Amino acid sequence: MGEWFERMSMGALPALAASRFGAREALTFEGQRWTFAEFSRDVDRAALALLAAGVRSGDKISLWFPNRPAWLHLFFGAFKIGAVLLPLNTRLRTHDIEYAIKASDTSTLIVADQSGPVDFLGMVQELLPELREGPLDGRPSARCPLLKRVIVAGERRDAVGALDWDALLAAGERIEAGQLEQVAAGVDPDAPALIMFTSGSTGNPKGVVHCHNLIRNCTDQINRLAVTNRDVNLMYLPLFHVFGMYVGAMFMAIAGTRMVLMEHFDADEALRLVEAEGCTMLHGFDTHFADLLRSPELARRDTSTLRIGVFPSGMKSSVPIAQATQARLCRTVSAWGMTEVGCCAALGFPTDSDEQRCMDSGAPLPGYTFRAVDAETGRVCAPGEIGELQCLSYMLLLEYYKNPEATAATYSEDGWFRTGDQVLLHEDGSMRFLGRYKEMLKVGGENVDPFEVEAFLMGHPAVAQVQVLGMPDERLSEVPVACVIPKPNQKFDLAALQAYCKGQIASFKVPRQVVLMEEFPMTSSGKVQRFKLREDLSRVKPR
Repeated sequence: MGEWFERMSMGALPALAASRFGAREALTFEGQRWTFAEFSRDVDRAALALLAAGVRSGDKISLWFPNRPAWLHLFFGAFKIGAVLLPLNTRLRTHDIEYAIKASDTSTLIVADQSGPVDFLGMVQELLPELREGPLDGRPSARCPLLKRVIVAGERRDAVGALDWDALLAAGERIEAGQLEQVAAGVDPDAPALIMFTSGSTGNPKGVVHCHNLIRNCTDQINRLAVTNRDVNLMYLPLFHVFGMYVGAMFMAIAGTRMVLMEHFDADEALRLVEAEGCTMLHGFDTHFADLLRSPELARRDTSTLRIGVFPSGMKSSVPIAQATQARLCRTVSAWGMTEVGCCAALGFPTDSDEQRCMDSGAPLPGYTFRAVDAETGRVCAPGEIGELQCLSYMLLLEYYKNPEATAATYSEDGWFRTGDQVLLHEDGSMRFLGRYKEMLKVGGENVDPFEVEAFLMGHPAVAQVQVLGMPDERLSEVPVACVIPKPNQKFDLAALQAYCKGQIASFKVPRQVVLMEEFPMTSSGKVQRFKLREDLSRVKPR
């Protein structure tokens, strides 16, 4: 597709914002406030601390951290020194984290010690018992042999073997002046910058690799939504997710929006902050807006400052929530995207009609070309026909990390990226997202690969066979259900499943019901008929 944009490292954005907006407020979090100048200085301190820890350009950093200012400092600081960042979902657990660290060749793991009841440090110590003997310092970990160091941020003092983030910040201040600028000047904007794991149809999560061209995608979103430095952006979306990363971290650094950051989503607190901080933007999936609409605070709080939000809609289940949002909370625009092609490859306009806001999924941003293709024949569909969405863009993933077969398989013979999503393209180029040809589940905005969950559950000694399907859920859109054939003379129920999953896989991946079966419906070739299994679920009793 040619040149993507003015080439720039994402690590350069905070300093650029500081030069433009300086004393304006950039960020507020739980009573603390940063100007753009102060935020840029903290990003530089984080970058120097990473250099002091031994991180170098091209090194892989896994960041397992909740929504906190330090996440933002590390995000931009890692890019400033040319490191490759892997933002980890804070709902993942030891089994997931081990896979991500090994599959990404991570050499540095940065983790918060604790977030509420979640003991991140304890899980790291379970994964890496070698830490109890002292820092890895070249000693290979049995389960993560390429990991060189673990860095812990927080107040706890039982992080034996981990490097202390505050101590590294102090060490970074002793690095010779000018070294950071020299390192930053050598960063290649077209080199890998991010690895984001997304579940795929093979059952193993794949690492989506992107360079710094996120800057263009986010700039185009900002322009379409008429975002300025007068906007105040409420950010409860997790920053590790492409949605929160793009419309949160990147909007702040590019457009100079003020970010009101929340560690986690709470509808009552979000509405309080809208009033207290004069928020003009908020974003989310069905689950977020449904909770905001149900909150008793909605009637008590002044939300009149809200002017726009991004609400990916279009599916039938989201339409009523989108309609109620327009009527009772704020105007939103719809969107479509995926990790491989960018958060908002399609985005609505502030001038859209209510029907477009609620029932469609936006129009392509500059630099994107869409087509719909008949899934069986490969014929390109005419406007108004339903087909699989395929895409050309500068923003397509560089690769699935170290997985050339999967990378090649996701492209059509004539070079279009095959999304696996079912859409209807309108005459004007806008589209409506209808669902997924692939088996991916969407649980409260999180992608869940049923094959990955099945592979994990097969490790239970009582499970002979398992199929994981999605079932409709009023709040989360859908939830996983496990259909299990137990081994002879073995007992298996929901309690056994939950005990087996606890602390090992993310809570949103854990099936909410177990259905015990004697056999699965099969095709003549021996494949499970998953569509038939869905029909059968209505006739069997969950355990």
